[in-house]
Amino acid sequence: MKVETFINSWPLSTPNNNPLSFSPLSLPLQLYPIFSHWCNSLKEAVQEIYYTAKREGLGMAREQLVVLNALDLAKTQWYHFTAIVIAGMGFFTDAYDLFCISLVTKLLGRIYYTKPGAPKPGTLPPNVAAAVNGVALCGTLAGQLFFGWLGDKMGRKKVYGITLVLMVLCSLASGLSFGSSANGTIATLCFFRFWLGFGIGGDYPLSATIMSEYANKKTRGAFIAAVFAMQGFGILAGGIVALVVSAAFDHRFKTPSYHENPAASLAPQADYIWRIILMFGAVPAGLTFYWRMKMPETARYTALVAKNAKQAASDMSKVLNVEFEVEEEKIQRIAQEPANSFGLFSKEFAKRHGLHLLGTTSTWFLLDIAFYSQNLFQKDIFSAINWIPPAATMNAIDEVFRIAKAQTLIALCSTVPGYWFTVALIDHLGRFFIQMMGFFFMTIFMFAIAIPYHHWTLKPNRIGFVVMYSLTFFFANFGPNATTFVVPAEIFPARLRSTCHGISAAAGKAGAIIGAFGFLYAAQSTDPKKTDAGYPPGIGVRWSLIVLGIVNFVGMLFTLLVPEAKGKSLEELSGENADENDGEKQAASARMASV
Repeated sequence: MKVETFINSWPLSTPNNNPLSFSPLSLPLQLYPIFSHWCNSLKEAVQEIYYTAKREGLGMAREQLVVLNALDLAKTQWYHFTAIVIAGMGFFTDAYDLFCISLVTKLLGRIYYTKPGAPKPGTLPPNVAAAVNGVALCGTLAGQLFFGWLGDKMGRKKVYGITLVLMVLCSLASGLSFGSSANGTIATLCFFRFWLGFGIGGDYPLSATIMSEYANKKTRGAFIAAVFAMQGFGILAGGIVALVVSAAFDHRFKTPSYHENPAASLAPQADYIWRIILMFGAVPAGLTFYWRMKMPETARYTALVAKNAKQAASDMSKVLNVEFEVEEEKIQRIAQEPANSFGLFSKEFAKRHGLHLLGTTSTWFLLDIAFYSQNLFQKDIFSAINWIPPAATMNAIDEVFRIAKAQTLIALCSTVPGYWFTVALIDHLGRFFIQMMGFFFMTIFMFAIAIPYHHWTLKPNRIGFVVMYSLTFFFANFGPNATTFVVPAEIFPARLRSTCHGISAAAGKAGAIIGAFGFLYAAQSTDPKKTDAGYPPGIGVRWSLIVLGIVNFVGMLFTLLVPEAKGKSLEELSGENADENDGEKQAASARMASV
């Protein structure tokens, strides 16, 4: 709320239509002793701000649409939790589908790439492993850009259903991958996982935008973060499903270890395990389809983008159980303002939001380089604490079980708690503080692992190694991994909100691809004799981690470009309720609005 609107909505009387003249008699007598001193002090402060703004010619705010103001001020109600569950289940599915592949890649290597008589079970060749793990990330990047743009053109609700159908169908198809050879099966799997990632990509901008436009401004950060936090439960569910499926098959089909009998260590029925795990991702997505289609379009899209005042009032009347006036003239007046007509590639957008978009894209890009590359040293941790013994000492099904157990424990101890710390504190500490703090501690712990890396690899120090590793994960999630998802859904205009969030998220996935694969090669030993099979020499894990520490530090610097959105309406943040095209002075006006 800007200063003039704030004064006109003052809770005291305004005799002679003078917004700066107040009468304490209009207050209930029992409240007067409490508010008298506060009102006098605040009155003087607002007077000074008001006249300063008038002198500097800053654009004053227009009166907010009633339906949008009602959403901003609404108390937390049942529809908020319904929206969190509906959008959150999409993210639950996203995380399950993206991360469950890491649980079965070892099994795929045993099934399709084991050579008769080899001393060790087969593993996926580097190029095949890169394709299987990375093709979904490439699809996600493309989906974020396409569906983000489409969400602003067609509406959030229409596109929301398309992404869900795509996720359900491609989850099932991934498990039904077929081929007459190993390469044929893997190629089919990669094809369907690309399109699965494409659907997942659409869920990022749409879920964030829908939740931000439904939420009230007091707890908006917590609601959007709660949607993203379902990702932690999706990762956890992937581990649990893999545990249950592998335990059931291991109980039914007893097989010796590879060392004891290479041929018998791989039960023919093991081929069903990875298919069941991948196909299960269709279940949570399918369960929420009906409710997702039943959600009304957000009032902000209907009013500010589609310019349908009657439909916006009707939809929100059902949601809030309050009758709203149809403000057709006001919506048409807002639409004619220059501040509500510029496009994404215009000079006006660059002037108002160019640095904001640079901030959201760069921080998400840098965060995902570090976050996804943490898989670099998972094998070192799991081996150090004997969660995963050498492959030859296990049968194929037992290996899936042990990998799933390791991922489940990591998710339970550090990933999930980090997300929910953000949910609990984001509207108290603010987005900027949490993101800066997360990058700072990720930098500290990354350097603490990297510099004395040899020390941590020694058996007596493995507990400290695990603690450091877990804290890095914790502060990624209680930090930029959550806030980079929240902020782009708040600071851009409604007509460009989904597009800009999609661009920011796509930048993150570009960082994820670099982190997951570029650093996988970089972390190889400098000694050609010590590299993993099929990989060329790299710079080593220690120097790779030092580079990641620097990446996190640079993330702190780019966080300075990201504005604080705590406690402000979406229209105030984006400048959509400005009467004048105040351009470069918008930031100064926004700072005054937070008084």
